[in-house]
Amino acid sequence: MKTVLVTGGTGLIGKHLCHFLKQSGYHVAILSQIKHNKSEFPVFYWNWKKQEIDETALQNSDYIIHLAGANIAGQRWSDSRKKLILDSRVQSTLFLQKKIKELNLSPSAFISASAVGYYGMITDSHIYKESDSPADDFLGDVCAKWENAATQVYDPRIRTVQLRTGIVLTSKGGALQKMTQPIQAGIGSPLGSGKQFIPWIHIDDLCQMYLDAIQNTHLHGAYNASAPEHHTNRSFTKTIAQKLNRPIWLPPVPAFVLKMIFGDMAKLLLYGSRASSEKIKSTGFSFKYPELKAALDDLLS
Repeated sequence: MKTVLVTGGTGLIGKHLCHFLKQSGYHVAILSQIKHNKSEFPVFYWNWKKQEIDETALQNSDYIIHLAGANIAGQRWSDSRKKLILDSRVQSTLFLQKKIKELNLSPSAFISASAVGYYGMITDSHIYKESDSPADDFLGDVCAKWENAATQVYDPRIRTVQLRTGIVLTSKGGALQKMTQPIQAGIGSPLGSGKQFIPWIHIDDLCQMYLDAIQNTHLHGAYNASAPEHHTNRSFTKTIAQKLNRPIWLPPVPAFVLKMIFGDMAKLLLYGSRASSEKIKSTGFSFKYPELKAALDDLLS
């Protein structure tokens, strides 16, 4: 049985992914910065800041999936928070690559999370493909450096994949819960202009995409992990309200209010572009939930 080592395995996406991989016939282990972390999966300690890791975890792994990183939307973007967002992705990735080289290991694949933030905090008419350049803003810079770190493998036989992930929809927690709560309470409304796009993906499709990245040896490089159906903030909000049988009667939340509350981080809510899913579909990948209504029917039932 092949072993998959997952960093960030105790997070929202990581928990789903670990169970999905187990059900798909893999042995799963987790790297955690919390010692004695309780989990149904074997847990190994690491701390990228202190450059510490239980080397046994790497030595026994056939595949490495690197999800760990500070929550982009967890706090206002102070200078120190921005540094942590960047370092928790880039420096942790470089540390893993360094240890793989030191131990002379050759996992079959190093699969790293990335984000559609690669294309920037902007709203325009372009549908972004993997061949497009990274944006010249904070998220574009973070994602570009993150992906570059993931490709710094010493052995060309180690296949690297980066999944540029949109907003991940789950039945409990995460972005969908934050969006449904005000709508459920009757005070939901679009944000800002409402014209900003929300690249999204159902958690099941994302997990399947990671499994494909393991099993399909033709996958290499960056892929957009975003559903093929595009929605603006306004249409996304309306679709949720229809599913919940709740009216949307309030005017949009003004941009200046969001900026007052969230500071620079408000750009996450006020801007967003479309990401093409054509490249991942060309590999044979098929979305189980290509449309938002079907995804919500599953998650909000």
